[in-house]
Amino acid sequence: MKILVTGGLGFIGSHTVDALLKQGHRVVILDDLSTHKGLVPDWYNQAADLIVGDVTNPPTMARAMLGVDAIYHFAAYQDYLLDFSKFVRVNCVSTSLIYEIAVARKQALHKVIMASSQAVYGEGEYCCSHCQKTFYPKARKDKQLKTKQWNIICDCGHFAEYVLSRETFSNPYNQYALTKHAGELFALRTGERFDIPTVAMRYSITQGIRQSTANGYSGALRVFTKALLNNKVPEIYEDGLQLRDYTPIQDVVQANLVVLDNPIANYKSFNVSSGKAITLNQYARMILKDIEPIREGRYRYGDTRHAVSDIKGLCNLGWVPTGNLQDAVDEYIEWAKTQTHTFRYYGENEYMEQVGVIR
Repeated sequence: MKILVTGGLGFIGSHTVDALLKQGHRVVILDDLSTHKGLVPDWYNQAADLIVGDVTNPPTMARAMLGVDAIYHFAAYQDYLLDFSKFVRVNCVSTSLIYEIAVARKQALHKVIMASSQAVYGEGEYCCSHCQKTFYPKARKDKQLKTKQWNIICDCGHFAEYVLSRETFSNPYNQYALTKHAGELFALRTGERFDIPTVAMRYSITQGIRQSTANGYSGALRVFTKALLNNKVPEIYEDGLQLRDYTPIQDVVQANLVVLDNPIANYKSFNVSSGKAITLNQYARMILKDIEPIREGRYRYGDTRHAVSDIKGLCNLGWVPTGNLQDAVDEYIEWAKTQTHTFRYYGENEYMEQVGVIR
């Protein structure tokens, strides 16, 4: 097949491109190079055709889609910043444009696979053992976080327990999550309406080489590694007991391949994660070893307390996560040592502090 990969020079995109080429597919990459400071990164696989352009530009997207049989839509804007209209433009407009062009051309597509996110769950699902109630909490308010009360509390006043997030619900709150959910909803329902098989992949925190060295949303691995390589002590927000699931990139790529030819996946969302809960403190030790991070009780407004996904749906398609998180961490650190020009330490949190994201 001829396959278009938007954001194909990015983290998940570039690894998926490599895998598709290895399987014998023809690949076209559409990428605006914005996350690479306008330069083509050294991992660009030249066996793929590259179109440099904006995924929200109709003529550019139309050219990229010419003659393709399938599309992986990874291009997105993710950050903690407050430029809301950019989130909508990049994440929603680009997604709708794919279907607009395909429908107008009557272009038969084997599959559209779009990158969604675990972020669509917001604070997720909780169960209170005291009053036996299951509920979906709203985003934690600043008033609560200022008192360093990090956990979710039931209306009855007792602490509630986190439940693995299942694809049957969504509860987005921050700007990234809202636009990812909107794009996912548009893609799945428009795809079904016009017989364009579509799958949404709700990725958790993917880990591995080529992960952005600059984007604030790329997470703890980048932040801790950058501090480690520059002899700095990183900061952990809240108390470090927040739960996450970190997924090695090879598992994510295999998930992307599994849904391409499986019709059972059509018009559905799938969690893509390790399915294993780990605290931020535990993860920090995997990277920093004996270095003790700073804990001052600061927080990023809009972060969720816990985020761990149920992966039964994808496993039922034959996907099995086999990657080792410690191996992924170690590989990333070794790779980072070769990227010294992008891993220099600077006050990357200053702007987020100025606009009130970090408090």
